[in-house]
Amino acid sequence: MKGYLDLNIELTKEQQAVKEETRRFAKEVLRPASLELDKIADPAQMIAHPLFMDTFKKGYDLGYHTIFLPDTWGGLSSDPLETHIIFEELAWGSVDFAVGIGVSCFPAFFASMVPDEKLIDEIIAPFCEDKDASIIGCWGITEPDHGTDVLAPFTPEFSNPEIQGQVTATRDGDEYVISGQKAAWVSNGTIATHCLLYPSIDPSKGLAGGGICIVPLHLAGVRKGAPLDKLGQRALNQGEIYFDNVRIPKEYMLVEPDAYEAMLDITLSTANAAIGTMFVGVARAAYEEALAHAKTRVQGGKPLFEHQMIKHKLFKMFMDIEAGRALSRAAMIYNYNNTPPKIQYSVAAKVFCTNMAYEVASEAVQIFGGSGVSREYPVEKFFRDARAGLIEDGANDSLMITAAHHL
Repeated sequence: MKGYLDLNIELTKEQQAVKEETRRFAKEVLRPASLELDKIADPAQMIAHPLFMDTFKKGYDLGYHTIFLPDTWGGLSSDPLETHIIFEELAWGSVDFAVGIGVSCFPAFFASMVPDEKLIDEIIAPFCEDKDASIIGCWGITEPDHGTDVLAPFTPEFSNPEIQGQVTATRDGDEYVISGQKAAWVSNGTIATHCLLYPSIDPSKGLAGGGICIVPLHLAGVRKGAPLDKLGQRALNQGEIYFDNVRIPKEYMLVEPDAYEAMLDITLSTANAAIGTMFVGVARAAYEEALAHAKTRVQGGKPLFEHQMIKHKLFKMFMDIEAGRALSRAAMIYNYNNTPPKIQYSVAAKVFCTNMAYEVASEAVQIFGGSGVSREYPVEKFFRDARAGLIEDGANDSLMITAAHHL
């Protein structure tokens, strides 16, 4: 497979090269690693396996961890179109590693929005210079009692003072003191060195009284839970983080309540656009496996592909993937170029593309027949990965209600 035909006839040679290089890395490194690691039942043993961190390091060596960071500090500085191309190709190889490598930049990326000398010297520059995954970021937002509801800025419920966050940050002189627990869904949670944390600062404003800060996870009072054992995306490490009177310098509090909802709007628009893009890659991976199988598997005296029903299924899969790419690419290009973003478009891309990927992966399993539920073939993993996407970065049904407030 040479990959998809890009209908953008204005792609530059440099952008074509980015596409080809990323696909090569996804094919030769990410896909084999994720399939091998997926076989390890114990998630603690999986992240301890040399292949896990070696794969991270290879992604770092190529600079994919700095995809959102400007070249001012040595970031990849890809434009929104290139970002879309890269994320789709990475996720085509392994959505688990695509999300993990993507999330790793969150602390440095948000620090780059409000850079000062301390943040540049201690957070941004070291992360951009890292080539061996010694600095890994995570995104700490969901809590045991709060899931998609923490991703609903500018909705009436978000400002309800009776609904409060479980992780708090209190100012104490030149420091903030942080206490509470983030849920087991913190991506990179148990392997991270730094957390982009979303705590509650002013509970009287409800969830809208939050802030965004960076917490180095070596600090006293930080404790991590066990790696989460889950259905899909098993090479995406996730786990709880506990904070017991953890002290950070005031400069590490990047956003306070007066700007919190606006920055959460940017967070959600950025993350949902990326997830939508990645699941176009997941859908493509499942479709390509099904197409190849249909051309070689014989049933009824002829290859599956010669049966009209299979042709119909495959063309529907192809058509939906192309629609997903068009929507997710348009949403990413617009929202990564505009502030404030139009959150409804990022949510639409995320919901459409994850639903589409799940349907495409399910059809791929059906085309494989009994072999489709065997771990001998990768479509079984793609199906599990796609199912996780319906909840990832917000449950689709709840995200739709949040985005409807912007219509």
